[in-house]
Amino acid sequence: MRLISWNVNGLRAVINKGALSPIVEQAPDILCLQEVRAREDQVGVVLPELPYQYFATTRKPGYSGTAVLSRRPALSWTQSIGKTHSDEEGRVVTAEFSSIFVMSVYVPNSQRGLLRLDFRLKWDRWFRAFVKELAQSKPVLFCGDLNVAHEEIDIARPRDNRMNAGFTDQERKSFGRLLSAGFLDTWRALHTEGDRYSWWSLANKARERNIGWRIDYVCISDSIRDRLRDAFILDGIFGSDHCPVGVEIKGKP
Repeated sequence: MRLISWNVNGLRAVINKGALSPIVEQAPDILCLQEVRAREDQVGVVLPELPYQYFATTRKPGYSGTAVLSRRPALSWTQSIGKTHSDEEGRVVTAEFSSIFVMSVYVPNSQRGLLRLDFRLKWDRWFRAFVKELAQSKPVLFCGDLNVAHEEIDIARPRDNRMNAGFTDQERKSFGRLLSAGFLDTWRALHTEGDRYSWWSLANKARERNIGWRIDYVCISDSIRDRLRDAFILDGIFGSDHCPVGVEIKGKP
């Protein structure tokens, strides 16, 4: 199974730019999207190669939203983690396949001045409980914009950004607790190098200078660690302020 995850920062804009063509060339079996900012009826069939589409949308137009696109139909799917404030923002869509649950996730940003940090940490607890319960029945893969650079190696300028949204001690510890609940950060499991990021500010030529953050992840249940074949960052693909990330997992979904 080849899976790619991408915060597109507006799916309709990415489609209009033709920015999905490089994704097609990657031949994913599953494509997870975040910050879709559109309903399924507004975009139609996004990619003919991935005809089965599962969207979690928000009541607020043009905001948030996640999706899972697949070559194979899911056994079932849901856009709920059972918490109204999360579900109304379309932050998680879960597709159940024969051997695995696949979740596209867009974690709340704590915002400038950490105005939403308390909600973010509460959301983390909700999500951790949800994914732990899900993993009791079969392995889980959750991926997306998790809005945290876990370690100093995951951010270009850790000293300058400590206690900024996405790099607070609280958020980093919270992500550590999520991994400790039985999950693996696939990129860091296979790669020890720094200077590989998935998001860059649109200001000051940050991407050109590679002043970035690794805040997009693919995480899997520890129980399928031996099935992990590759983890990659596709930083040569443009169209959003994020780049796609992905994994190769042995076997079919």
